[in-house]
Amino acid sequence: MSIPLRPAPAGVLRAADAVDGRWRWYRLLSAPHRLGFFAAAVLLATSALWWAGALFARQSGLAIPWALPPPAAHALLISLGFMPLFMVGFLFTAGPRWLSLPDVPAPALRTPVALMVGGWALAVPGFHASSALAAAGVTSVALGWGSLVFRFVHLVRASHAPDTLHGRLVALAGGVGVLALAMAAFGLAMGQVGLVRVAVQLALWGFLAPTFAVVSHRMIPFFTASAMPALDAWRPNWLLWTMVGVLWSQGGFAMAELLAWPLPAPVRWAQVAFEAPAAVLMLWLAWRWGLMQSLRIRLLAMLHAGFLWLGLSLALAAVSHAMLALSGDAQSLGLAPLHALTMGYLGATMMAMITRVAAGHSGRALAADDLAWGLYWALQAAVLLRVAAALWPSVAPALTLLAVTAWSVAAVGWAWRYGRWLGRPRADGRPG
Repeated sequence: MSIPLRPAPAGVLRAADAVDGRWRWYRLLSAPHRLGFFAAAVLLATSALWWAGALFARQSGLAIPWALPPPAAHALLISLGFMPLFMVGFLFTAGPRWLSLPDVPAPALRTPVALMVGGWALAVPGFHASSALAAAGVTSVALGWGSLVFRFVHLVRASHAPDTLHGRLVALAGGVGVLALAMAAFGLAMGQVGLVRVAVQLALWGFLAPTFAVVSHRMIPFFTASAMPALDAWRPNWLLWTMVGVLWSQGGFAMAELLAWPLPAPVRWAQVAFEAPAAVLMLWLAWRWGLMQSLRIRLLAMLHAGFLWLGLSLALAAVSHAMLALSGDAQSLGLAPLHALTMGYLGATMMAMITRVAAGHSGRALAADDLAWGLYWALQAAVLLRVAAALWPSVAPALTLLAVTAWSVAAVGWAWRYGRWLGRPRADGRPG
C-alpha cells in the first residue's frame, strides 16, 4: 500500500484503518498529539543516547570534538529539545478544550514541527563541529516554536471561555521560550557561551517549569477527582499564581548567580528564606491533592510522584544555599536541586501526562500496564541516581553513568512503545 503525500479525509482513513492496522506515516497527521508526541519521542530517545554516548566516551578516555562545552550543549538540548515538542502535542489537543474552541488540524502544525526537528538535526552535529551550524539549527527551532506560540496566542485571543487564565499563562511562558531560543542562537553565532547559559536558565524558569506548573494546577486535581470522586478538584487561582511566582523568583536568583557569582551571604539567606517555605507549600500541596490516595492507581501515582519532586527540589535548593551561606560558597549540594527539578518534576510529570494522553487518545484503557509502570520507575531510578551522584562526589562518575543508562532505558523504551501506537489506528476504531 502506498503512503499518501497528503492526509486522507477522515472517512477514507476509517475505511483504510478497518483493514490495515499497520504503522503508517500519514496517521501522524490525523491528530496534533500524534504529530507532536512522535517528534518528541524520537528526539527524547536520540538525545538520551547521544548524551549517554558522550558520558561513556569521556569515562573511557575517548576524545570527542566539541565546538560548545559539553555541559552547555547538554543543557540546551535536554531543556529545549523534546519538551517543547511534547507541549505541541498536549497543548494543541487539550488547549482548544480549555478554551472552548474547535480542534486544531494536525497538518497545520507540520511545518513548525519540521522546522524544530530539522533544527535539532543541524544543531547536534554543530555542537561537535561548528557553533555556526549549531546557531543555524537553533534559529530554525526558534522559528518553528515561535510560529506555534503565535498560533496558540491566536487561540487564546479567539476564546470566549469564561476562564482563560491557564491558556494565557501558557502563551506567556511560550513567548519566553521563543526569547530563550533566540538568545541561545545568538550566543552560539557570536561564540558567547555565557549567553547560551543565560538562555537555558531563562528557558527553565521562565518557560518550561511555569508551563508544567500551569498544567499541573489544571490537570492533577481534575484527573484525581475524576478517578476518585471522594476527592475535590481544589485549584484556586491564588495557588496558581503562587506556583508560577515561585518559579519566576527562582529564575531571578539563577540569573543573579550567573551574572554575579559568588553571591553575598545575605542574598544566600534570602534564597533560603524564600525556598524553604515554598518547599513546605509544594510538599503540602502534593499531600492535599491526594498523593497518598493516588498510590492505589498506577497512572495517578505516576503523576503525583512527579509533582512531589517539585517540593523536593525546592527543599534541596534551600539546604544547598544554606550550605553556601555558611561555608562562604565552598560547599553545596551541587546539581542535586537542578536535577530533582528537571529529571524529577519535569521528566516524570511529562512521562505520566503523555502516557495518559497517549492511552486515552489511542482508544485504550486509561491505565498504566506493567511496561509503562516499569519504564516510569526506570526514569525515577535515573533521578535518584543522578541526585545521589551530586550528593556523593566520591562515586559520582559511576552513579552518573548508571543514571544516564536508566534514563536511556526509560526514554528509548517509552519512544518505542508509544511511537508504535502513534502511527497505528485507534484500538477502538474511532477517528483521531
